[in-house]
Amino acid sequence: MRALIALSLICCCTSLGQTFDVASVKVSRVQAGKDAEGPIIFGAAGLSGKNVTLKNLIAAAYQAQPHQVIGGPNWLDSSEYDIDAKAARPATKDQLRLMLRALLADRFHLSLHSETRELQTYELVTAKRGPRVNVAKDGVSMTELANLISIQLTIPDAGDDPAKPSIAKGPPPHVVDKTGLPGTYDIRADLKPQPGTDMFTLWQRFLQDRLGLQLESKKERMEVLVVDGAERTPTSN
Repeated sequence: MRALIALSLICCCTSLGQTFDVASVKVSRVQAGKDAEGPIIFGAAGLSGKNVTLKNLIAAAYQAQPHQVIGGPNWLDSSEYDIDAKAARPATKDQLRLMLRALLADRFHLSLHSETRELQTYELVTAKRGPRVNVAKDGVSMTELANLISIQLTIPDAGDDPAKPSIAKGPPPHVVDKTGLPGTYDIRADLKPQPGTDMFTLWQRFLQDRLGLQLESKKERMEVLVVDGAERTPTSN
């Protein structure tokens, strides 16, 4: 049944003519690492990216967050690729996503299916005494702060690897803004791993003491994409 789901997605894309006219997918010559992964850029008639992982390509193709892509081989979020794909004519983002799905199935022999699972998530909320943040025209939105915290929570404890304390590990947890605070704010945070203290504790202290915010742990049921299989080396262009 799972194979049929993956196959139906591919057939849907190709039967509607949703394939790229020209596409190049190659293993990146230099692996940048998780702290320097490149973005996937959608244009008027194509998309491109350097040093992008297959997990992020899947997330882009299906409009999912990386934490919603689970399973699959252990290299899914570490091996990096360069991609450059062009459509025959201008296309919408949704059309480009369909083309990307077909491309991933073709080049990586990707197969996946969707499920609903209960996942750990964190909500960024205001503390009991209320927020203490200053509005700034070119500041940071609460959504951007939540995204930053999500990435920061992947930084290992200082005692894990003293030689590389800043290298992220594992997929970012889901952190969602529930503060209800619009606009942008002057927020400056330079939190670094400390011996004996994990990043969650450091952020929780900073949020409560400096901003009047806090993180609340929740269990949330959400749709995820489960990767059944993929090949590490993409087929030739």
